[in-house]
Amino acid sequence: MLGLRTVIYKVSNLEDAKHWYSKAFKTKPYFDQPFYVGFSIGGYELGLLPEEEDSHKASNVLCYWGVEDIQTEYERFLNLGAVEHEKPTNVGGDIMVATVKDLWGNLLGIIYNPHFKID
Repeated sequence: MLGLRTVIYKVSNLEDAKHWYSKAFKTKPYFDQPFYVGFSIGGYELGLLPEEEDSHKASNVLCYWGVEDIQTEYERFLNLGAVEHEKPTNVGGDIMVATVKDLWGNLLGIIYNPHFKID
């Protein structure tokens, strides 16, 4: 195993999602096609896929994106229209996690973990 490479979010409106995620992650996509939009986030891939009409969102998998200031980023996502799911919570020591739902119902996690180092 080489580690995590890509996180995919399915969205009903790819164009709107591209703009929202550009604002949310403060970056533009490096790959932008009608069938897939890809962002490079800290060396990892955030991908957007067009969603089929009868698609069901699963909440049994959750990805956390690292942040320096969890409260600020959490509030910024809410200000961009995301819906509160789990407020910033201490999960041990100084590690904090939070989740929101994006405008398409995807769970989007953020984590502050000063101990995490990329190999």
